[in-house]
Amino acid sequence: MYKSDLEAMVGMNESILWRGKPDKKCFILESIFNPMLPFALIWAIIDLAVVGFTFSASGGMLMFILPFMLMHLMPVWIYIGGVIMSFRKHRNTEYIITDKGIYVSGGIFAYKYEMKPFTDLSHINIHRGIFDQWLGVGDVVTVCSHTGYSSSSSHSHSSHGLTICDIPDYQQVFAMVKQLQTDIYADTQYPNDLRPGENHGYQTQYRGRN
Repeated sequence: MYKSDLEAMVGMNESILWRGKPDKKCFILESIFNPMLPFALIWAIIDLAVVGFTFSASGGMLMFILPFMLMHLMPVWIYIGGVIMSFRKHRNTEYIITDKGIYVSGGIFAYKYEMKPFTDLSHINIHRGIFDQWLGVGDVVTVCSHTGYSSSSSHSHSSHGLTICDIPDYQQVFAMVKQLQTDIYADTQYPNDLRPGENHGYQTQYRGRN
């Protein structure tokens, strides 16, 4: 019996080396303090000031203006809804690392499952934002050979690389992914011996499966 739908995606010939979820406190804080927060605050302050001025000027008109102002506050409601939905998004987010690649699940209402084999990866980076440093967690960012690297932290999954966000053992996971990517890439690129079960040209720990 699988523990999750993401685990069901793992192949029969793969071994799970690590699995985890983002730190909940950091995940929620990053959802609250996102780039939309200043915009939502300014929008709310202006709208509430207008409502207050209208109420003091003509209290009888407030019942007609209030529904319009509630609709006009839509950016604020969208921001608040995003923060509330981040709890559900955290529940649906899971990471699995096998000896073949990285699996990531996420989403709010529609689930999304992604997998990147180590042969597709060209770079592995660590990113730590303000809340990551404060709470002792970090992001492991993987980049494919045909994409660039951006240090901006995001819970959304790139269509090219995958990011393992807000995990406490980010250093160990980084070292694991880096070693697996190096070993498998070297084994794949090695042209001699018709790619034997053991790679005689590089000092790697990876051993092919016959």
